[in-house]
This record gives sequence, structure tokens and C-alpha cells, in this order.
Amino acid sequence: MGQPFTLPDFYVPYPARLNVHVEAARSHTKQWARRMGMLEGSGVWEERDLDAHDYALLCAYTHPDCDAEALSLVTDWYVWVFFFDDHFLELFKRTQDREGAKAYLDRLPAFMPRDPAAGFPEPRTPVEAGLADLWARTVPSMSEGWRSRFAEATENLLNESLWELSNINEGRIANPVEYIEMRRKVGGAPWSAGLVEYAAHAELPESVAESRPLRVLRDAFSDAVHLRNDLFSYQREVEDEGENSNGVLVMEKFLGCTTQEAADSVNDLLTSRLQQFENTALTEVGPLCAEKGLDAAAAAAVAAYAKGLQDWQSGGHEWHMRSSRYMNEGATDAQQVGFSANGFSVPEAGIRFTPRAEAARLRSHTHRPHQHVGPSLLPDFDMPFPTTLSPHLPGARLRCVEWGRRMGMLQAQPGQPLSDIWDERRLKGFDFPLCAAGLDPDATPDELDLSSQWLTWGTYGDDLFPALYGRGRDLAGARAANDRLSLFMPLDGSSAPEPANALERGLGDLWTRTAGPMTERNRAVFRKAVEDMTASWLWELANQTQHRIPDPVDYIEMRRLTFGADMTLRLCRIRSGDKVPDEVYRSGPIRSLENSAVDYATLLNDLFSYQKEIEYEGEVHNGVLVVQNFFGVDYPAAVGIVDDLMRSRMRQFQHVVRHELPVLYDDLGLDDATRAVLGEYVQELRDWMSAILTWHRECRRYREEDLTAGTGGAPWRLSGPTGIGTSAARVTQLLAG
Repeated sequence: MGQPFTLPDFYVPYPARLNVHVEAARSHTKQWARRMGMLEGSGVWEERDLDAHDYALLCAYTHPDCDAEALSLVTDWYVWVFFFDDHFLELFKRTQDREGAKAYLDRLPAFMPRDPAAGFPEPRTPVEAGLADLWARTVPSMSEGWRSRFAEATENLLNESLWELSNINEGRIANPVEYIEMRRKVGGAPWSAGLVEYAAHAELPESVAESRPLRVLRDAFSDAVHLRNDLFSYQREVEDEGENSNGVLVMEKFLGCTTQEAADSVNDLLTSRLQQFENTALTEVGPLCAEKGLDAAAAAAVAAYAKGLQDWQSGGHEWHMRSSRYMNEGATDAQQVGFSANGFSVPEAGIRFTPRAEAARLRSHTHRPHQHVGPSLLPDFDMPFPTTLSPHLPGARLRCVEWGRRMGMLQAQPGQPLSDIWDERRLKGFDFPLCAAGLDPDATPDELDLSSQWLTWGTYGDDLFPALYGRGRDLAGARAANDRLSLFMPLDGSSAPEPANALERGLGDLWTRTAGPMTERNRAVFRKAVEDMTASWLWELANQTQHRIPDPVDYIEMRRLTFGADMTLRLCRIRSGDKVPDEVYRSGPIRSLENSAVDYATLLNDLFSYQKEIEYEGEVHNGVLVVQNFFGVDYPAAVGIVDDLMRSRMRQFQHVVRHELPVLYDDLGLDDATRAVLGEYVQELRDWMSAILTWHRECRRYREEDLTAGTGGAPWRLSGPTGIGTSAARVTQLLAG
């Protein structure tokens, strides 16, 4: 049977190198696999299967510098994870036995105790025996922080296999955003990144392990690994195994295109993620190390980690071109790589800069700002939920404008001549109380005021930062201003400093009125959410400085923060108090529910704000523009793609409610009271999406006539990143916290 498509021209920016201990690892891991029961008699593999797959070659490529002992251990880990994948396929995917799969997966975390001295249950399967052996051999040399991160990544890899199985049972193919998010977990590349820390002696300092730059390195690495694998494994997974979890298939169905076109689009996204990795490594990691005050050894560990991920990318590519597990006919002929005696590749053969990849990089930096685009093109929005407004809306409108005036938002700030961005007419037209009244139609007058004013504050800050710091590319000034904001959210009830401007004054006022009734834990969670949102303003400014249209995946994920959505969702959780266990909110279905709702709203905002941001502000942060840049299409075509993505996210939201939440409730044994609280949460998310659409349709912020009449009658000022600024759309949740 021929290949279903021609493999694309891959972008490989780093040289592939081969570890000199590869033969020792081959010999060791075959003995280990037999000892664990993974070969003859397992019903999954014979010795010839292990030989053909050659996982020792994979690990020798992906970890070229480690010693023989570390390479053998890492190879054993990969033999285990691939055996698990095939074992799970034979036992549960082919038979579609979800109940048996859950029981199988539920036992595995017991073989990863944070303290190995606690011991393990008696293994019943080769997967359990292998995990117990590997955990005992690996964790003694690693810190508690690494153990927690690696155990979580391993559990994600195992548990999200149920998501794949459920989609197979339902014949369902994920949308592209959902697929990327879930593939990170079930695909295992974050797990691979943990082994890079081990093999490269590059354990990340706890102070930076969860920071944005290192999270982006890990996620961009993971996405590139998975997308590459999808290209090579399409024939085996889709045509032989009946898998629905493959990026080429996802893109083929979403775009309605040929398999070849889908493969090319997946390769373009793979390239974009690699270039996102490069950009983050070069522009964000160094400043992070300086900001956190890392010493030379800690900074060297971070650098070694980044290099280890680079090695994995190129090594993984070489292995895919050679392993019998994948579709790679003709790949080694087209992309030959030579090796010298010491195991290092010939650099010219190991690095591939493709014309298509470099054209994409150039395109992302050469967008011409302030192009005339005309009124924003709006599709027929798919909104199945009605909007109900609070009866207290008229009074909230009056009080919101008065609050903005009292905080000083309607005038220039001392020492900040570019800060006169709003006046009373504009604030009235923005009509944030309308949004708040739909977000929480049952709010009391005080609750509605608080919600309206949080919306006002968040949007004011989102408009103010680019006006003050964007034109002069003053990233240092923006960071200093952002750092000061935390001072106005004290956790211990202490007094905040004297505010220097309206942004600080407004935050201090809202924090005092909001955080007082909250528990100490909820107060800390809420402040972290505010800080995440304001930090995202710095990310926007950094991209503006580089004049860089963001990578699509990075854009979607950061847009949730610039929109204030993460804070909004945390506020909803705070309202439920301790009625819902944390594990429920951490579960895949709840995160899928939230992210699909948020992405619908953020893309909706991008459609309405396109003319304002592209024509009047010279913006690069807009989902429609990101789609135009990535696919190389015109504005109307990009609108169609964004509309399709919004519709698919809405369908996903409804799918999770109908199919995944009931299963989650049963799996976790939730009582009726907890299920009722989560049912209210689902309704809040419906209100959230519906209210945001109603607000966009009726407010005076995005229409062409509003843009040509700005402050004092002047046209809308060039500023930079803007948006709905939904910094705390459901602040009323806090009052019950």
C-alpha cells in the first residue's frame, strides 16, 4: 500500500548527533524488556518488534551527550512508554473497553510514590512492573519538585488515553485547538522534557520551572514533537489502527482539504512551533534568569535544558526517518545525514532551513501596520444561549462613569502626557455595566457595580499600557509599572502605598472592596490571576517591539490571559468555595469546557475589533490577523476560518456538557450537591459567552463611527494591544468567597 501523502520538507534548525553508547543501550534494554515481561508471551511484542522499533536509536539521537548508564535508563523509559501505548491499544482501544481501561489506569499512580521507600503494590502487568522498576531507579537522584512534575506528566500521559478512547468510541474528531491541548498530555512530550532534565543534568530551579518562558519552551517542544510524529504515523494510526487522534486527520476535517494539504498545514504549524521555541529561548529565557537572580549554576542548568530540548527535536526527527514503526519511505534518501567517528553529524547535512519555513518567519515580521481594512467583517454568530440582563443596569451605568472619574481615568495622569486616553463620552459608550449585567443577571446593585468597575479597570489598563510604553518601546518602564501593581493587592490586609496614578488608585479601591470577605487562600489565588493578566500586557508589548505576529498556538493561549479569562474562571471557582474538590477543576473535561468557552469569546472579540486594531492601532495581536499570516490568506478567508473555529469550540463546549461531564461525575463519584454546583458553573459560562456577544453588538467601542471620533472628538489614538479587557468579568463571585 502506498503512502497517503508525500512527506513535507521539514524545517530542522539544529544538527542531529548520535550518542556513542547506542549499542550498550540496545543490549541492556532488550534484557530489561524481557525481564519485565514485555516480549515473548506479552501478546503485544516479540523480540523482532523491539529490534525493528529500535528505541535505543531514538534515545541515542535525542540524548547525544549522556553517559552509558543514563542512556540505558532513558531507553528503558521509552521502551516502557511505547509498550504501554501498544498494550493499551490491544487491551482497550481495539475492544473499546472504557471501564476496563479506567481500572487499568487507576492503578498506575501507585507505582510512582513521591518517596520510593514507601514501596509499591505487587505488579500485575508488564506495564506496572516496568514503571515500578524505572521509578525506583530514577527518582533518588532528583528533587521533590522534579518528582512531582514528572509524576504529573506521566499521569497525564496515561489518563488522557481515556480521552482518545472516548473519541474513538464516539467516532469524534477533535478541533485543532482541543487537539493541540490534549495531545500534549496523551502524546507524552512534556514527560520527555522531564527526562531531558534527568539525562542532561539540567534540573530546572523551582523558582523558574513554571514560568512563562520555560512553559513555552516545554509546550512548543511538545507540540513540535507531536506534530512531527503525526506526520510520520498517519498511515499506521489512521489507516491501520482507526485512530482519531492525529493532527493530519484533524486538519483535514477542519479545513475540508486533501490529506496532502492537511499534511502541509501540519508541517507549517510544526515549523511555527519550532520558531516560537527559538524566539522564546533567545528573547525571554535570559531576562528571566536575570530577573529571578539565578546564580551561574542555575542559569547553566536552564541553558542545558533548552539545549537538551533542541537535541531531542533533531534526534527525534532522524529516528522517525529510520524506524520501522513509521511511514518514512524515501525519507532518508531525500535527507541524508552523515556521521563522523566521534558520533557528531556533518552540520551541513543535519540542519535544514527550508524556503517555506523562512518565508513564514519573514512574513510574521513584515506585516504593514495601519492598512485600511474598512468596517470589521462579522459572520452570523452561532450563539445558542440567550442573554438576560440585570434590572439594576441603569443605576450601574451612572455609578460606573462616576467611579471612573473619581479614580482619575478621565484625565491625563501626572507625569504621563500620553495617558489622556479616555473621556466621559467614551467611557459611557464602552458601557461596561451592560456586559456585567449579562454576566451575572442576578447580581445585587453593589455586586453589579463591583463587576462593572473591574471591567472598567481592566480595559483601562489594557488601553493605557501600549499608549504609555508601546510607542517608545519602553519595556523596562512597563515592567516597573506592572511590578508596582502587586503592591495594591496585599494578602495580609496591610495598607497599600499611596497610588501614583489612576490605574493604581482603581486597583487599590477594587482590591479593598473585593478581597476583604475572601479566605486567605482564595485571596492569593485571585491576586495571582490578576498578576497573570497584567503580565500578559508585557508579552503584547514585547511582540510589538519585535513587530512580530504571534505563533497561532502561543496567541490562543496568551489571549486567554490578555482577555482576563483565567481570572474570571478562578473567580467562578472561588464562589463555590470548598464544595468542589480541586481535582475536579484540574480534570481534562472541566479545562476543556473552560477553554472552549474562553476561546469562543476571545475570537469573537478579535472579529469585532479587527478594524480598530489593524487599521487604527497598528496592532499585531488579533486572531484574524494571526490566521491571515499563518495560512497566507486574505481578510475574508481568515474571517471564515475564525468563524469555523469558533463554531467548533462552541460544539466542543456542548459536547463536554452532554457527554464528558456525566462520565467525569461518575468516575469521581461526585454527590448530588457537587453536581449541582458544577451545573450552576456551566450556566455561568453560558451567560458569560452570551453576555460578551451582546455587549460587543451594542457597545460603542468597535464601530467605524466610534473609531473616527475619539477623545475630545479626535480620531481613536494609536495605542497598541487592546481588547475587551475582561479582567474580572464575574467579580461578583468574590463576594461569596
